[in-house]
Amino acid sequence: MDTAIKLKGDKVIQQIPSIKDKALRINLNENIYGTFAEIGAGQETVRHFFRSGGSSGTIAKAMSAYDKDFSDAIYGIEKDGRYVTESRLKRMINMEAELVEKRLSREKHPNKMFFSYANTVATIDFAKQFKGHGWVGIRYQIEPDEDYNEITLHIRFKETDARLQQETLGILGVNLIYGAFYKYNDPKKLLRYLYDHLDKDQLEIDTINFSGPRFANVDNRLMSLQLVKNGMTDAVMFDPNGKNILPAAILYKKNILALRGSFRPVTKVNMDMYEKSLNMFIEENKVEKENTLVVFEITLSNLRSDGEIDERDFMDRAELLCSLGQTVMISNFQEYYKVVEYFANYTKARMGLAMGVNNLVDIFDEKYYRHLSGGILEAFGKLFYRDMKVFLYPMIDENGDIITSETLKVHPRMKELYKFFKFNGKVIDIDNYDPAILEVFSREVLKMISEGKPGWEPMLPTGIAEIIKEHYLFGYDPNKLLKATN
Repeated sequence: MDTAIKLKGDKVIQQIPSIKDKALRINLNENIYGTFAEIGAGQETVRHFFRSGGSSGTIAKAMSAYDKDFSDAIYGIEKDGRYVTESRLKRMINMEAELVEKRLSREKHPNKMFFSYANTVATIDFAKQFKGHGWVGIRYQIEPDEDYNEITLHIRFKETDARLQQETLGILGVNLIYGAFYKYNDPKKLLRYLYDHLDKDQLEIDTINFSGPRFANVDNRLMSLQLVKNGMTDAVMFDPNGKNILPAAILYKKNILALRGSFRPVTKVNMDMYEKSLNMFIEENKVEKENTLVVFEITLSNLRSDGEIDERDFMDRAELLCSLGQTVMISNFQEYYKVVEYFANYTKARMGLAMGVNNLVDIFDEKYYRHLSGGILEAFGKLFYRDMKVFLYPMIDENGDIITSETLKVHPRMKELYKFFKFNGKVIDIDNYDPAILEVFSREVLKMISEGKPGWEPMLPTGIAEIIKEHYLFGYDPNKLLKATN
């Protein structure tokens, strides 16, 4: 009898199934049955299922409609004429799932759990200028008589060789299919398992959406947060409806005005800064309102509480910003110049940052740039690239004085540098602010809500207090208010 030897000091190592084992487990399940449609990087995913053995029990069809006319004839023509898009992926997985249902009788296959897996990708180009990206997804059943579930994600290749990118895509595909069937009950784990046998420097996942009966309780904004938290991407975005959106698609060629904050909760100051800075931004040369996007950004460090990310707190903030019709970005960028660099990947149009005096003073603090070989000058070269401007919202100090770009104080060593940017119109004061709300601070409002103190409602935008009370956000408890008033 062979028994495994355990020595003192041995650590428990998590056993990750090999890609072959994952594919084989699916192949040996007589009820998992479906199709593979892969375009742009070979048939790399289905290849693993063919090679692992027993594939005839899993693969109903495998195809690659590379020719555009063939592809259009099968899946239809996209409105924008593009092929590596989310809408193309959706057409592929929906049509292939319909075909499976249509061609395979339920009477003959009563226990089959059908699926359709697809990817549409563009690998690195010949000149190696664009590393490539793609959409990957699966539509599948967990019970034969149950509606379909769906997982779709967008990837960016980081490798600089097309063959390596193809292999990476194949491994990701197997991980996705395996996770969809065997980890659907824990979407956070499913997300992490997508990187089994892969490294973060091979692949970036910057958008993911779950839908269907098995994911009815999954909030995709929370899944977005996991992508940044797990280091799978640097930034994610979601729209006012709470749907995760591809940053490249929404930022492409747009004029961008960004506001960074805690928004815990969003106050009248935040909205005054937003409205006034936007009015000033669209007055700038070459900025058209219809081609302008405003982004409310929350950094990952801002979400950390005692070193851990408070997911409930994140959802509270997200719900309020979405209710105000805003587009939200969660990022891993500590420094402002990294935000500007990120936006510059997708647009050459105008950019603006709206911020308070404290934030601008922090920007001129050298300690944030010691890791850069060029120090603060390198950071500022990136920050004020392409005529980027800061729209500065004033603050009131402890003496009741209003501090603006004219009166703020930076470190003596930074004074001349600051004067240079101020003189050249890179820092512009928001003049028509509402002086009545300058003493409203998010942290004070939050404290009043959590301690049950009255009087915080007028400090918030219209309708926000009602949402906080209705959904018990930020620790709101009407019983605390009763105790406080008694």
